[in-house]
Amino acid sequence: MCGIVGYIGKQEAYPILIKGLRRLEYRGYDSAGVALLNGNNDLNVYKTKGKVANLTEYCNDKDVSGCIGIAHTRWATHGEPSARNAHPHYSQSHNLAIIHNGIIENYADIKQKLQAKGVEFKSDTDTEVLVQLVEYIMVKKNVPLLEAVQVALHQVIGAYAIAIIDKRDPNQIIAARKQSPLVVGIGVGEFFLGSDASPIIEYTDKVVYLEDGNIAVIRLGEELKVVSILGEEQDLAVKTVDINLGQIECLTNCMRGRVNVEADHVTLSALIDYRRQMLEAQRVIIVACGTSWHAGLIGKQLIESFCRIPVEVEYASEFRYRNPVVGKGDAVIAISQSGETADTLAAVQLAKERGAFIYGVCNAIGSSIPRATDTGTYIHVGPEIGVASTKAFTGQVTVLTMIALAMGEAKGTIARDEYLKVVKGLSEIPEKIREVLKTNDKVRDLARTFTYAHNFLYLGRGYSYPVALEGALKLKEISYIHAEGYPAAEMKHGPIALIDSDMPVVVIATHNAMYEKVLSNIQEIRARQGRVIALVSKGDDTIARIADEVIELPDVLECLEPLVATIPLQLLAYHVAVCKGKNVDQPRNLAKSVTVE
Repeated sequence: MCGIVGYIGKQEAYPILIKGLRRLEYRGYDSAGVALLNGNNDLNVYKTKGKVANLTEYCNDKDVSGCIGIAHTRWATHGEPSARNAHPHYSQSHNLAIIHNGIIENYADIKQKLQAKGVEFKSDTDTEVLVQLVEYIMVKKNVPLLEAVQVALHQVIGAYAIAIIDKRDPNQIIAARKQSPLVVGIGVGEFFLGSDASPIIEYTDKVVYLEDGNIAVIRLGEELKVVSILGEEQDLAVKTVDINLGQIECLTNCMRGRVNVEADHVTLSALIDYRRQMLEAQRVIIVACGTSWHAGLIGKQLIESFCRIPVEVEYASEFRYRNPVVGKGDAVIAISQSGETADTLAAVQLAKERGAFIYGVCNAIGSSIPRATDTGTYIHVGPEIGVASTKAFTGQVTVLTMIALAMGEAKGTIARDEYLKVVKGLSEIPEKIREVLKTNDKVRDLARTFTYAHNFLYLGRGYSYPVALEGALKLKEISYIHAEGYPAAEMKHGPIALIDSDMPVVVIATHNAMYEKVLSNIQEIRARQGRVIALVSKGDDTIARIADEVIELPDVLECLEPLVATIPLQLLAYHVAVCKGKNVDQPRNLAKSVTVE
């Protein structure tokens, strides 16, 4: 989703803002812009359609001086992607400039009223409505910027994270949030703004996470002040963040300190501290979206198998709107890579209001969901730069495996020998993944064969069914090829009608309890001239004789297969997308962190 960066201090703002925008490129965007207030009190706004690189090229011959500025990467909601609709937006007088992440739901009504009063608009966005409203209030009521922002935010309906600067007050940024994340970094004689901590961490590890309904008054030479929309001063909760931007050994880091060196025990501090609430839960509800939802489907099987507790997996976007039966005695596990997913956060808030115990599984430290939950576990896989989640999925599945193991052992619902076997198998997964990565060249070669397919079908059973869903999603996300994931046994209930010589079918067919049944599915596909790409256990000659292409996987326990089987599917999507000339890290129309509905 949109990215926000801001700076006020003694340094030149432009290099800091541009570097911050690049740090936020992973969120996905279609345009970028910057507003700078220079020493002559000129408020210069520069913006372009496309990438941050387009913006920097556009600014090559522009005045980019100034020690205060705000910058933005936009993901279009209202108005097509264009320089005209990109942020920042001026007010009519060009005294104010605003950047905004979120959606103003009643913008059309406000815009109509302002137009009737003579206000002229230059864009199609909801954001410009907000800055024009703020200026109108300042003029009509003869009030300073802070008060005008407070009045304006009372009138708008929707979600927002905003930053506003006024060229008549060159030592101030006003920032506010509701349902969209916003972080203020506190340096020595300087302040930073970011949608998350990634653009800030290079300069300071001291941050304040704005809470819903709060406004930050950031003035050079003064202490940070936070007030409510009503003007009530709020206590500052300064946090220390620790983000290693170069972190890549994701699963090793995810398990470090949790799976002991002897690989015979799993320890999760969150479960120790809240042992009773989790162990006495009558039901577990997993809420998530997208890739995190697929991880939740695997978590369901793990928890039910090891803990013997019923588990439901819900799309957070549906859960929040259907008056769900949830309350005391339920444990809700909320999964989100960013920790800012709007639907998942709203589901957490609903479940919490009804008395459920909330456990978060997130990657982004200090994000909104971890702060809204009772407890939780970070997946610690490091910043994920690509929009399409990859290492986050394996990190989430790893944490869910550890949760299921720890709960099962504490409840006495998993046999000791099985527990030890799974813990040991989990500790070996990083090495197994290294082995799977050796298939990269083979996957790249077969990807060339299937680059121009129009449809794909992905099949799996048991623990592999969610992997099939995730594999199909990855192909859709980054190569723009239509793909569907199905339980293999459901193929006969409809999808088999689609199979012909033009339909590649990816089948996860490892040597587990479902092997013979999946083998029969493959034979049915081949009988209809379908082209089969099979993921098989190492040394499987049976399927190798009937499949068109075979990718061998190392032997792992069935419950851990998703952690290795998902890798070649990610590689397949990647290489197909590269062959098609697509932007793998920033696919069209997608955002990394979906902070609005």
